[in-house]
Amino acid sequence: MATMADVARSAGVSVATVSHVLNGTRPVLPHTRQAVLDAMEELGYTPNTLARSLVTSRTRSIGLAVSAISNPYFTEILQGVEAAALEHGYSLLIADPHDDPEHERKVAQLLHERRVDGMIVAPSADPGELLSYLGRHKVPTVLLDRVVDAPADGSTRFDQVCADSAEPMAELVTHLAGLGHRRIGLVAGLPGLSTTAERLAGYRHGLAGAGLAHDERLVVHGDSESAGAEQATAALLSLASPPTALVTANNAMTMGALRALRDHGLSVPDDIALCCFDDFAWADLFSPRLTAIAQPSRDIGAQAVRVLLDRLDSPERPARTVRLPCAFVHRTSCGCPEQPNRPGRSARRTVPARPVRSEGAIESPPADSPEQPLPSVKGTVS
Repeated sequence: MATMADVARSAGVSVATVSHVLNGTRPVLPHTRQAVLDAMEELGYTPNTLARSLVTSRTRSIGLAVSAISNPYFTEILQGVEAAALEHGYSLLIADPHDDPEHERKVAQLLHERRVDGMIVAPSADPGELLSYLGRHKVPTVLLDRVVDAPADGSTRFDQVCADSAEPMAELVTHLAGLGHRRIGLVAGLPGLSTTAERLAGYRHGLAGAGLAHDERLVVHGDSESAGAEQATAALLSLASPPTALVTANNAMTMGALRALRDHGLSVPDDIALCCFDDFAWADLFSPRLTAIAQPSRDIGAQAVRVLLDRLDSPERPARTVRLPCAFVHRTSCGCPEQPNRPGRSARRTVPARPVRSEGAIESPPADSPEQPLPSVKGTVS
């Protein structure tokens, strides 16, 4: 196996120069750098990452702790994280905290002991121990998807990357109200998660904007899981006056809600309209096709890596929260007909990110495309 000394002899430079090229510890003239790279290629030299970490105090690795990796939403986030990490020369160590507060703290400790340069974490509903550990050990960390408020003493602050949740949820409710629905049910997520709280706030905001009263009986919690959503939806359908339209707050709960509707012999949208938060690959294959809010999941993952690398480069910079806009994907499960001259196509428009109070500066990247009006079907639903 070729060594650094072999590379140095072949390139006609010192071993120290080879080290500077590999580790970026000192500027090297372009032609000298190229000579070193050519020698490495010719000799088949592979850098010793362990030895390099001793020189740079960096392992070029990122710890990723995300629950429910099998969920298509988090799978796409993982793909975004992996692609961005690879682009910048970083490897990933992945762990599943199972949304368990005690386990997520242990996961963070294990990743930290592996000397990752930083972590990207989707915190649980009760992340106190996790945040305490990360803050105490000064681990560069980006909180993903779910945001947290700063502690009362302001002792620890973290960068955060997520999609907007409140405004897109309000958009779904507004759309259903515009179709004439007056009893709109919500299958909300796990209590304690910021995404659950924000989507519930958006639901209430949408009702208020449409002049509809908020009825607590129409809000149930599916705990962000399919089985929980199935039970919660069944409870809604058993009401003396069940909802005529339903909104589910993530893709797993959409599956559970559909099972409950099927078991009750209800047809979408003839018997009940359905809209969901989270778009997924097969949402366009259902009949009817699902009207949904699409989160920029891959972009969320990639942005988290960029924010973490910024933190590694500038440890003292103020913490920031980056919110990315979602898209309203208009199909037919809400009760609207297919778009004229666009059979089988989904009308999509961006829902601009709306700042929500959280620690640090809030950055909302501009929408990718201008808003386009969506067709609606007016009427009264009893």
